Amino acid sequence: MINKYQAVIFDLDGTLLDTLDDLADAMNHVLQEFAYPTREKTAIRRFLGNGIARLTELALPATVSAEQYDEIFARFKSYYTAHCQVKTKAYKGIEELLAGLKAKGYKLAIVSNKNAAAVEALNKLYFKKYVDVAIGEKPTIRKKPAPDTVLQALKELACSKEKAIYVGDSEVDKATADNVGMDCILVTWGFRDKQELEALKPKYLVNKPAEIFSVLGVE
Repeated sequence: MINKYQAVIFDLDGTLLDTLDDLADAMNHVLQEFAYPTREKTAIRRFLGNGIARLTELALPATVSAEQYDEIFARFKSYYTAHCQVKTKAYKGIEELLAGLKAKGYKLAIVSNKNAAAVEALNKLYFKKYVDVAIGEKPTIRKKPAPDTVLQALKELACSKEKAIYVGDSEVDKATADNVGMDCILVTWGFRDKQELEALKPKYLVNKPAEIFSVLGVE
């Protein structure tokens, strides 16, 4: 499999970065501001994968009006963007993985359903020297599992889908890769349980970042 791929496109939350604590803290802070019940971190984990708009929707009671939802979501988006670097950290082995891939000449990108401002801030803080392209959620482009953001990343990387592989941690990521028509690696250290990921039948399932080297044929 050596040289089969020229680029690796990564999901961010649950794949490169453990962002759960900051997302949960921000959501609960805003829920308290608006006098709604807070959520356990295990529940927040289950809500992740479809962007912060969906996270906000799932965290709120079903009785919330559309007008109040808009107000709460705007507040959460603002608060989280300002507090997205408090407890967040790269998973063990991720920096070594990215450094090794970069050294071997791979083009690297991040594609996330997180809002673009937070994606850009986190990439700049953690991965700027490795990652060539970082794309977050914007109103002008459909979010995952639609293929649009990944196709945009491939365009910016000047790489075909056949020469790229997608790495993520959820059913959204598997569906995204399928919708693009590219190979997929799912990782077990993120926001979904291993059994759930196995049921999705990804081309590759890995338990540690270093195993991605083996998938790619990197020595």
